[in-house]
Amino acid sequence: MANSINLLYASLPLGTLIPKTRAKSVFKKPFPKFVVRAVQENEGGARRLVDIIRILPDLSKNYFKSPSRRTLFGGISLLGGFYVAQTISLSFGALGVNDVIAAVLCVLLTEYVTRFYYGRPKVTFPVALLNNFKMGFTYGLFIDAFKLAS
Repeated sequence: MANSINLLYASLPLGTLIPKTRAKSVFKKPFPKFVVRAVQENEGGARRLVDIIRILPDLSKNYFKSPSRRTLFGGISLLGGFYVAQTISLSFGALGVNDVIAAVLCVLLTEYVTRFYYGRPKVTFPVALLNNFKMGFTYGLFIDAFKLAS
């Protein structure tokens, strides 16, 4: 039985016993040691932060090609605008301070996004997400106004 494992017991200073195995090594070479080296000119190894930042626009463009993902993030943007509108309305309405300034900032935000969206010859996906955020924001303010009126 050339492949059998012999068990030896070695005692530790505290008197405990641990099994110690003696067998043939399965690995031909010893384990490689951990080597740290600087990456020069991106040789196929780890990437530098600058390289990752350069790749991000292409990755996001490929990620958002799917219509289901575009719809999902459009809905998230719409609900995010609704949430921000409810938060602004609740915080400034409860305090009763700077209500007029908050209303002016909300109107300026929506008008600026509207001009930015409709002033472009071609609407890109991030601009469409911004418009969805604006629609959710406006919807949230209208809903809050209806809650206050009832």
